[in-house]
Amino acid sequence: MTQAPIAKAHVRCELNGQPVEFLADQHMSLLEALREVLDMTGTKEGCNDGNCGACTVTMDGRIVDSCLVLAPEADGRRLETIEGVAPPGGLHPLQQAFLEEAALQCGICTPGFLVAAKALLEREPAADEHRIRHWLAGNLCRCTGYDKIVRAVLRAEAEQPKPRARRSGTA
Repeated sequence: MTQAPIAKAHVRCELNGQPVEFLADQHMSLLEALREVLDMTGTKEGCNDGNCGACTVTMDGRIVDSCLVLAPEADGRRLETIEGVAPPGGLHPLQQAFLEEAALQCGICTPGFLVAAKALLEREPAADEHRIRHWLAGNLCRCTGYDKIVRAVLRAEAEQPKPRARRSGTA
């Protein structure tokens, strides 16, 4: 007796600003789809149970552990991976700050920290050290130490262009 083939989901989403379509097994994680189907290997597999943050991506602007999201759940969503963080031909200020502050070593956790930190700074451009530490608590590092990572985020934050104050009064 043969088993019926597992139905595949047709997934359409926006990945790093570009529309993509792919087929995924119903039980495939988003992490597996990113790495194995879409060749987005910057997203790392650490624990594969949502405890380390190495696979952090954003989905509709919210950080998620891609190992805990089923690939079919990405249908119609907007995803950003580490490959989408940097502008073309350069580094994002967070990436530059991680280099300058020596906030990386083995590199397994780095993509997740960068994606999470970028999401924080987009939401809270003036986050203090306590808020940064709280926001990044879901990301684990076994090599570098958190002080360098937090310093890098604070450095990138300080180097962000500040929004111009609006003039009050009549036009």
